[in-house]
Amino acid sequence: MMTGPLCKAARALVEIDRARLAAASEVDAAVIEAFERKISTPSDKVIETLQAALESLGATFIPEEGADGAGVRLKFSRSVTRRLSTLEGEGGPVASDDVP
Repeated sequence: MMTGPLCKAARALVEIDRARLAAASEVDAAVIEAFERKISTPSDKVIETLQAALESLGATFIPEEGADGAGVRLKFSRSVTRRLSTLEGEGGPVASDDVP
């Protein structure tokens, strides 16, 4: 399960602020801040929601294995991430592609 410090580290890796994570996960930014600062721990469902949002933004969580602690890393390298973000706006507006 993701911890507050891992949440903060994942946000840093995918380069988003709390407000953007709050919008992506529909979790209040104050709840995220309290979690990251170890002030309070939200429900397991909220933590799962935050983790899913961070994973969709490019973070990968590494489970704890024996003496190796849990961690987080980027799903893609920084160069791939930059190229993907460049391509997001390409192609113009989305429209139906059904052929009559």
